[in-house]
Amino acid sequence: MENTKKLTLVIEPDPILHQIATKVENITDEIDETLNEMAKIMEQFDGIGLAGPQVGVQKQIIIIDAETIAREDKVELPKERYLKIINPEIISVSKETCLKEEGCLSLPTIYYTVERPEKIYIKYLNEKGKEIKLDADGLLARCIEHEIDHLKGKVFIDYVGPLKRKLALSKLKKMKPRK
Repeated sequence: MENTKKLTLVIEPDPILHQIATKVENITDEIDETLNEMAKIMEQFDGIGLAGPQVGVQKQIIIIDAETIAREDKVELPKERYLKIINPEIISVSKETCLKEEGCLSLPTIYYTVERPEKIYIKYLNEKGKEIKLDADGLLARCIEHEIDHLKGKVFIDYVGPLKRKLALSKLKKMKPRK
């Protein structure tokens, strides 16, 4: 992965959003720098999560704005503002599901209701290579699930019917590129 090029937000229907991201074999300073750059892009566009493929990086990396999510869910603020998630694996999900509206930085101005498990249990590596296990619920769980979908080549409109998907893609084609 070369980080010499400036990262930019990838917009649907770019094919990179539908490719499966590869595992990170070695956590290097470059991976951490990429995650930090992703955080800046996420902030620039008022997002709460961003996955590698959304900036053209086909690696299993995710940045989550944990502080903003904690404020939204009215739960205790985390020690660190961002969760840097590398090679995430969902271990289990709750049987209980929840319907909530979702949006995506790669599908600007598109919002649809998506059903997802209410709680998840995941393991991942942080930017220091330490394995972390995390129970997540509420908006944090939804955000992590959404970003893991990106690593699997899925976007949230893959969960809606064909007509809504067609309408969303038509709307995106008419939009001016974001800078």
